[in-house]
Amino acid sequence: MIHWNRSMGNTITPESFDSLFSFWNESDQRLNWSPVFILPVWLKVWWQVFGDEAEIYLNAVKQDDEVIGIAPLKVKEGKASFIGSADVCDYLDFIIAPGMEPVFFSVLLDNLKQNNISHLDLESLRPDSTVLTSLVDIARNRGYRVSSRQVDVSLELELPATWEDYLALLNAKQRHEVRRKLRRLEEAGRVEYRFVSDVAGVRDSMDAFLKMFTESREDKADFLDERRESFFRLMADAMAEAGLLKLGILDIDSVPAAMIIYFDYNNCIYLYNSGYEPRYNSLSAGLMSKVLCIRESIENGRSKFDFLKGDEIYKYRLGGSEVPVYNCQITIE
Repeated sequence: MIHWNRSMGNTITPESFDSLFSFWNESDQRLNWSPVFILPVWLKVWWQVFGDEAEIYLNAVKQDDEVIGIAPLKVKEGKASFIGSADVCDYLDFIIAPGMEPVFFSVLLDNLKQNNISHLDLESLRPDSTVLTSLVDIARNRGYRVSSRQVDVSLELELPATWEDYLALLNAKQRHEVRRKLRRLEEAGRVEYRFVSDVAGVRDSMDAFLKMFTESREDKADFLDERRESFFRLMADAMAEAGLLKLGILDIDSVPAAMIIYFDYNNCIYLYNSGYEPRYNSLSAGLMSKVLCIRESIENGRSKFDFLKGDEIYKYRLGGSEVPVYNCQITIE
């Protein structure tokens, strides 16, 4: 049984996914709900599909009844980790009001210890995560054992003001390749890049997307087991309903040739997953769907394009810069 405590004007209280939605929806909320993979809608769907093997530890730290941070954790055999998993969640973190990290983590660590939780296993961490910028130092100052290691990279692109400015960012070879492949695509037929974002449209398109996803690469076919497919479908519904998901479609002569799932959140585009019809491989339909998404993002004034985890070569060629992704282990003593 998990115990909750009050100390020095700070309280830590159990929450539900519904109460997280209310915190997120408050217009004056100071909490930092970034990245997109820690939003209540995402956490709720992940738990619905994958949360049957752990106890939920979803709580808020409050100061004078105002929420200063949320710990979205799951617990199993004395070990706490984030609600989420590295295979479908590119970044994870705590949800904290900027500047309140020392208070939040002090209350949280005391409560974890009180509940005989002796280990934190925190994965999918960006360098700017609260874990790496605050928690590791606080834990070390308490004498806890802390280790972190890089486990992956993601790539992201700061978007310029115009498409021509973007092309100018690429080296001469890649700039030429993008232009050449766009011309070849346009010569093959009538090209349209569009997106659907309403729940019904996204739901109707998921069969076609998942077919392209599994047929475009063998490793994606191996990845998409029954549980992950269920997660993809439920997540797409929920994120579309929240107004965060778009399903981009590259049509050639009105026939879908490639599709991408991406999130439009906090002025950033998160490129989550993609697929294409193998018969359009000679037209680089998969790559071109991403290029056209970048162009659309620039035209819509977005400031960042996040290719997310993985070191696929196309991300470098399209201007992405590496961001290391870490795992962190903390032993609470």
